[in-house]
Amino acid sequence: MAGPLQGIRVLDLTTVVMGPYACQLMGDYGADVIKVESPDGDVMRLSGPMKNPGMGHLFMSTNRSKRSIVIDLKTKEGRKLLLRLAEGADILLYNIRPQAMARLGLGYEDLRAVNPRLVYVGAFGFSQRGPYGARPAYDDLIQGMCGIPWLSLKAGSSEPRYAPVILADRIVGLLVAFAAMAALRHRDLSGEGQRVDVPMFESLLTIVLGEHLAGAMFEPPVGGVGYQRSLAQNRRPHRTRDGYICTLVYTDKHWRSFFAAIGQPDIFENDKRFSSQSDRLAHIDEVYGYLAGVLATRTTAEWIDILTEADIPVAPMNSLEDVLSDEHLLAINYFRTIEHPSEGPIRDIALPTEWSVSSPEVSRHAPALGEHTIEVLREVGLDTEVIAELLEKKVIRAAKARASGKEPHG
Repeated sequence: MAGPLQGIRVLDLTTVVMGPYACQLMGDYGADVIKVESPDGDVMRLSGPMKNPGMGHLFMSTNRSKRSIVIDLKTKEGRKLLLRLAEGADILLYNIRPQAMARLGLGYEDLRAVNPRLVYVGAFGFSQRGPYGARPAYDDLIQGMCGIPWLSLKAGSSEPRYAPVILADRIVGLLVAFAAMAALRHRDLSGEGQRVDVPMFESLLTIVLGEHLAGAMFEPPVGGVGYQRSLAQNRRPHRTRDGYICTLVYTDKHWRSFFAAIGQPDIFENDKRFSSQSDRLAHIDEVYGYLAGVLATRTTAEWIDILTEADIPVAPMNSLEDVLSDEHLLAINYFRTIEHPSEGPIRDIALPTEWSVSSPEVSRHAPALGEHTIEVLREVGLDTEVIAELLEKKVIRAAKARASGKEPHG
């Protein structure tokens, strides 16, 4: 395997999106990620569209660069297998509630007893120190509790809306991966493992309140909550004569250049609404409303030419279909058609970071359920007879052998 995390082993006991995404990031960066699934598998295997059962698109987009092993952790033998795997692991990541891990006999102290250097990471809904600690959590609930639908109303939506992406899971998934790497760094310096909790609610709030705490940051408050520019009802893509355009006329220089480009240079000096950053923010809806009226007078292509010439940030409003044919993304080979052993040709998304040394790369295709069960158990010393007995007892499950997992893209 290539990448800066080469030599790190991660046990991925997560399902749905947040935990699998965090572990995929570590796998893409070179870690050996072993996805430990129940006999039923990760529920996202069932999320279509898909070509074959158990290989839903959302599962495939969050579980590449991993090996899949099936263990029934509710059995005594299954628990012993997990502890054996943990002996040689660097990180264990789970996203069921800690109370459930304790009932399985897989709490932090259980794992610490077999591997005191283990980084034991929990990614779940809420801090265990508060009254919400035992509650279940999903992306929609966390978005709602963090105020995102309310913010959509404040910004002019007729009805509250969740962000139309799995926002909480993916943002917090990034923080999960970052926390795991930071704890691993501490382990390497001190020799000491530890438990790390990454709660969704509190983590997403750091993003939302980073701008929207606003006047409530100060004691006593110097204004209400909500960042004015983000909540301006006219802060949106603007209509042109033939479509929409995205532009940010933001600094004094931008506004001078904009008024010069439309042949009205005196407005910047004479209309107080536009003359400074603080004045524009105080009249933000009027400012954006004026901009919207001007942009409606020409075509998208005309405005892109005019604003580009004036060195004002501008871009078209893309559909997802537009993204797939974007000239920049095509030029950097952002999308690749690769061959998956069971799913055939699929569009693969490149890793977005670029490195001069130790460049990460996708190491494996998204695995079938239990594709690597026998392989992984042999690596930790189980012989053929023991594996056969565990298969017979349904403690483990193994998929039919396919192409080598070490050649991910055929």
